Amino acid sequence: MNGQNRTALYLVGVVATMASLSFAAVPFYDWFCRVTGFGGTPGVAAAAPDTILDQTVVVKFDASIERGMPWEFHPVQREMTVRIGENALAFYEAYNPTDRPVAGTASFNVAPEAAGGYFDKIACFCFTEQVLQPGERVQMPVSFFVDPEMVNDPEGAFVKEITLSYTFYETPLPEEQAALAAPADGAVN
Repeated sequence: MNGQNRTALYLVGVVATMASLSFAAVPFYDWFCRVTGFGGTPGVAAAAPDTILDQTVVVKFDASIERGMPWEFHPVQREMTVRIGENALAFYEAYNPTDRPVAGTASFNVAPEAAGGYFDKIACFCFTEQVLQPGERVQMPVSFFVDPEMVNDPEGAFVKEITLSYTFYETPLPEEQAALAAPADGAVN
């Protein structure tokens, strides 16, 4: 094998390695953010802790939709005061004013970032895709707690207010829903 062929083979290997790493970066970053709370990403827990502190924190709720998403989406309550460690339940409402089924997925974030690793969800509508039928209005729960370890964190100890934000994005309908939504005469728009 001559030098040019070896160099070309080496460069193809570098490009393949870089492409592989770029695909692995997204799930790794997502995992890293969920484990560490980096970037305000809340954690997921099976249950609230046994320890509930007398200290409280105000949790504010925020909602938005991606441009072009036809739903109306808002928190049922704008804020609540919870004891640190206490399991709390909040609701968001979504409404599909269109004449067609619409699927959506919510992304979420917590601010300030110092609270991200201590804000844990037990159950959330954001864990799965939501499908709303024409004219359907639903209230969707999120069960959460603020980990008592936050008071031991040099930055987290000073957090008195946390904002939980969701943004809904339209996603393709699941196959069974898309089949139901297709025109009965088989015509395709």
